[in-house]
Amino acid sequence: MKGYVYILQDDNERYYIGSSTNPDQRFIRHLSGFVFTTHRMKNPKMIFSQEFPTIQEAKNVELRLKKLKRKDYIKKIITDGYIKMK
Repeated sequence: MKGYVYILQDDNERYYIGSSTNPDQRFIRHLSGFVFTTHRMKNPKMIFSQEFPTIQEAKNVELRLKKLKRKDYIKKIITDGYIKMK
């Protein structure tokens, strides 16, 4: 099953990185307030999504991005339009 890594950004330029098999459906859950980690975001928008061969690979990339904790790298991903990780 394919997986996706996605990035949300709110009006305060806070980011959220997540993974899902269906990012559009997951985004609806974020907007509905069902996801604790994003329920305080102000007007979140999905600004990035990248497909991976499996959901497990997408989850691994998500965890690696979250461990970086670097806003500049997240901005580069958004600008470039893809995640490039070795």
